[in-house]
Amino acid sequence: MIKPRTKTPDISIDLVNDTKWKLSDQDPEHFTLVVFYRGKHCPVCKTYLETIQKHINEFSDRGVNVIAISSDNEETSKSSYQDWEVSELPIGFEFSIENAREWGLYISEGIKKEPKHFIEPAVFLIKPDQTLYASSIQTMPFARPAIKDLLNSIDFVVKNDYPARGEA
Repeated sequence: MIKPRTKTPDISIDLVNDTKWKLSDQDPEHFTLVVFYRGKHCPVCKTYLETIQKHINEFSDRGVNVIAISSDNEETSKSSYQDWEVSELPIGFEFSIENAREWGLYISEGIKKEPKHFIEPAVFLIKPDQTLYASSIQTMPFARPAIKDLLNSIDFVVKNDYPARGEA
């Protein structure tokens, strides 16, 4: 488990637009929001990422960089990018199960038409110095933080210089 106020592992990942993204290269005014999602097989993930897309400019206006990452392969991730309404959202793929464990993510074994193994959803709000500010880690696709709640929370913590909590 990564505790608030501690440095997160770095992420270097390929994106569906054939570029690379690296957490340590990010230089947001306030935060980087890393959203881990289950993959294309998950309709809840589709809705969640499309909601983020609808608010992507609001995150940017607040000084927050956003990325969504799954363990899906390149072909499946590019298909999601084309089929879903997420044109401005950076999408990373092939996040390894080993790296997911390093981040404290839950791993599921696929059933029916799901991949053999995949990561369960999580949201990490990371400060520019790459320390964890806040996280929400799920064991299934439900009960993720609402996007409007995240935006309102970011407004509050920035305005009030509210410290990261939960580090004890």
